[in-house]
Amino acid sequence: MRLVILGSTGSIGRAAIEVAAALGDIEVVGLAARRGGEALAAQAQRWRPRVVAIEDPAAAGRLRGDLPPGTRLLIGPDAATELAALPQVDMVLVAVVGVAGLRPTLAALNAGIDVALANKETLVAGGHLVKSARERTGAKLLPVDSEHSAVFQCLAGEDPTAVRRLILTASGGPFLRRPVAELGTVTVEETLAHPTWNMGRKVTVDSATLMNKGLEIMEAHWLFEIPQDQIEVVIHPQSLVHSMVEFTDGSTIAQIARPDMRGPIQHALSRGRRRPGLVAPMEWDRLSLSFEHPEPERFPALPLARKALRLSGTAPVVLNAANEVAVERFLAGAIRFTGIAATVAEVLARHEPRPAPTIEAVLEADAWARAQASEMIQPTGGRL
Repeated sequence: MRLVILGSTGSIGRAAIEVAAALGDIEVVGLAARRGGEALAAQAQRWRPRVVAIEDPAAAGRLRGDLPPGTRLLIGPDAATELAALPQVDMVLVAVVGVAGLRPTLAALNAGIDVALANKETLVAGGHLVKSARERTGAKLLPVDSEHSAVFQCLAGEDPTAVRRLILTASGGPFLRRPVAELGTVTVEETLAHPTWNMGRKVTVDSATLMNKGLEIMEAHWLFEIPQDQIEVVIHPQSLVHSMVEFTDGSTIAQIARPDMRGPIQHALSRGRRRPGLVAPMEWDRLSLSFEHPEPERFPALPLARKALRLSGTAPVVLNAANEVAVERFLAGAIRFTGIAATVAEVLARHEPRPAPTIEAVLEADAWARAQASEMIQPTGGRL
């Protein structure tokens, strides 16, 4: 199989390269990163892809001399999108962060290329566009998020009309037992200390606020064509049950594995075929599982996401964009942890949802929300 990896220097991209090496029958023909010139050059030297894409022109200047002979270099904001639609590619793994994943995902699907999607925001912001592209070309969309990979596996061979509800699991993050009154004083370092998963900074913060589960409800809605009132979230601190599907006969099927992203990545790259992999087997005699409902006062981002999905149109785009800005500013020390959800709530309250029939409408709403969130987080905004 000929594979392009977008976001190859991030945690998912690096894990995908590890999986590809272990499987042995995958040719990595394209790599893309936003910057990370040295890491990207090292990957190119190892895999000798046909094409490498980088967004940052400054990093591209340093990268150019380090590429293997014959490797073509694409530079600029549209480089990943161009790479995603190259001919003679079988699959594109989209592992970039944020709404930046939407254009390359659509480019690949419109070219009839299967997409392994590790980017929640693509479906949150442009689920209807992705659905249309899939239906038009017949290209497959394979989930890489552990929760959606689990649902995908639980639904294999099942009658979709027999589904009662999808149950997405959440670890609860590092502050599950922290008194709610203390959440305004937690540090960036504490927030990034996830108890079970090793992820990128933005996704780790989203896991702490539970915004990631809100985005995953939207993602599941588009992936599996399930109404949001049939999608539930439960806290599962052990992160071993990655999600469940409950059926109308009262049966529930769960997918259980160690919290290791190489598992869902391999499942997507193998198109659902079971193969020997890198994830260690479970130790069933040591297994202990617990589940609980998420507290709205601890995780206000979750009901905000449900509200945005109910409002539909541009509301999910605005929620996602405001969250991206707020998380970035929290990581920079400009707002408190509790200021993330507060910023998102205020931007969403200011927004009048409109239909988003085109990618231009999506990006316009995205830009509006980013400007609103940035304005609120100025020193005069009162959230420092």
